Parts: sequence; C-alpha cells; structure tokens
Amino acid sequence: MNSPASRSASSPPPVKKDSGLAASVVICTRHRPDDLRRCLKAISTLHRPPDEVLVVDNTAGDRETERAAREVGARYVVASVEGLSRARNLGMAESRHEIVVYVDDDAVPTGHWLEDLIEPFTDPSVAAVTGETVPPESAGANRSHEPPRRLCNRDLHWFEIATFGGLGIGANMALRKSACAGLKIFDERLGRGAPFRIGEESYAFASLIARGYSAVHVHKAIVVHRLKPRNIAQEAKCSIAYWLLLFSEFPGHRLDLIRFLLRRLRRRPLPWPRIPQEAGDIISSSWRTRLQAAMAGILLFLRTPKPRD
Repeated sequence: MNSPASRSASSPPPVKKDSGLAASVVICTRHRPDDLRRCLKAISTLHRPPDEVLVVDNTAGDRETERAAREVGARYVVASVEGLSRARNLGMAESRHEIVVYVDDDAVPTGHWLEDLIEPFTDPSVAAVTGETVPPESAGANRSHEPPRRLCNRDLHWFEIATFGGLGIGANMALRKSACAGLKIFDERLGRGAPFRIGEESYAFASLIARGYSAVHVHKAIVVHRLKPRNIAQEAKCSIAYWLLLFSEFPGHRLDLIRFLLRRLRRRPLPWPRIPQEAGDIISSSWRTRLQAAMAGILLFLRTPKPRD
C-alpha cells in the first residue's frame, strides 16, 4: 500500500456530486447489544434521519446484535476478523451513500447531530467532518461561546492537528466516500482490537488532507459518550508505535512530527486548540516509564507487518 503522503496533489481529486448529501450511518459493534440498542434508539429520533443505518458486527456473528439491528430496519453485516479499523473499512465499502457517518455503539447522538455533522460537505473540498464528543455529565453544558466550526487543510500545523487530536475522535465523524476511493482509509494496524490500539481516525484524517482535501470540526454536532478507563502503560506503548507508523507513512512530515514531540516533551503550549493542552500522562510519566514504553513500542512496531492492499 502506498503511503497517503505519496498521493498528495496540489488540488484534491474530483468528488462525486451529491447535492442531497445522502448519508449512511455506520455503527461498528462487538458484544454490546444493549449499548447498540440505546444508540439505535437515539438515531431513530434524530431531527434529520439517516438515509441508511448499517450495523457492522465485529464478531463471527451474534444473534442478539443482529436482532437489535433488524428491529429498527438497519442493515447488518459481519466483519469476522477482530479490529475496529477492519470493521470501519467494511462499513465504508458496504455503505450505499456518499457521506459515511461513524458513531460508536455506546454513544448517544443528540437531536440535530446528523444534519449539523453533514452540512459542511456542501463544500466539495471537505472530505472529513467531526463533531463534539462529550461525557454524560457535560451533556447539558452551554457551548454558545465556542466557534461554530474549525477548518483544517494544508496550512501551518495541519499534520499535527490531524494526527494528534486537533480534529476530534472516531466516535463522532463522517467521511466523503468518493474521497476515500483507492484507500483502505483506516490502517488495520490501528484502533481497538488491532496491535496499535489508537489513532485510526487521526491517520484517516491526515491521509485525506495529504490528498488535498479539507477537514472540519463542528462543535454543535454532539454525541454523548462515556469515558473509558485508561491503561497508561498500554497507551504509552501504542503511542510510540503510532508515532513510528506516522514517521514511516508520511516521510514528508517527519520534521513536523519531531518538532511536535519535542514541544510536548518540553511541555510547551500548542499553537492550535486542543483539549487538554497539557502534555498528558505519557509525557508526564517518569523517564523509566517512558523508556520502557519506548522499547515496548519499538518492538510492537517492528513485529507488526504492514497490511497488504
């Protein structure tokens, strides 16, 4: 598979015309039928309903998950090999509409979420849009002070913004299908159930921007999503492997990557909005912890084969 950066162009490839912005909502799930039902129920009450709902079961097939999908008229497909990126790639391939919207099975979209999330795609240069993902205790917070949207294209700092959380997370995102043509947009080494358990959505955003497209973050496109427990040692190891993957796949941005990591190690503030601005637990850990994570992450990267086309 060629690296995304090798396909960069001065202007993005042409996209499929779709004035109606028809949208497929893809929910990847694994052994969580109760969470899935809550998500599907929320989707059924949206102000703007999706044109298709596709449930991707990342197991060998689960009757209760299939039943939950069929109850609301959603399509059900099986991605039998474990890995969130594999499931998301299958969702992209199976979706019937130009805008492919991803939401986690344990997330609850709010009323105007879908229309707010897909509206930026009226601009044909936009290939990725993310929304705000908030914990239940912050769901009712006043966000009137926040800008309506944030644009990321190939301007200053775009690479670190895309790859290190400046655009949002995969629990609440949408991609333009025609812009992803010719790519396995989610690297199958990344994401839950894969060797490197982080970063699959950030890699996808960077891949699309490297091709000349833009990405947009929309604050008012909100899903409610509970925070998960963290394993800092595991997260640190996977982060090192992810950094090495970026170094390998985006050779034209190696200096950008090194500058970003050095700035974080020195605990300097970022020149772009990110929550939190702090360097985080990995950088704040002891040198011994960081060295152990570095060795484990390097070994993990070297032992993980690059996926084939």
